[in-house]
Amino acid sequence: MVDASVAELADRIRALLGAEGDIEEKAMFGSRAFLAGGHILVGARKGGVLLVRVEEEHGSALLTEPGVSRAVMGPRTMSAGWLDIAAEAIRDDTALMEWIDIAREDADRVG
Repeated sequence: MVDASVAELADRIRALLGAEGDIEEKAMFGSRAFLAGGHILVGARKGGVLLVRVEEEHGSALLTEPGVSRAVMGPRTMSAGWLDIAAEAIRDDTALMEWIDIAREDADRVG
């Protein structure tokens, strides 16, 4: 069964991305991942947490933002290129879209 918070966040992401033809959606790592060019861009995770893939140096700087932490997948804490954004930090669609845009801007560098 899909966590309601995952489904709700995935719906919000889907609506914001609109009909962008290059975005693919997949179930991955217990989340709904949105991929661009075959690589994870963002993901909807349990608890309404947004997974964001960024260039590692940029991620290190972003870790100072409120509600941002390194992603944890299973027993592993990921590099600074994988960030979890707390649900409280993306309550409105403007904030969510800012994080999606950050991921898109870094997408070519993290491939």
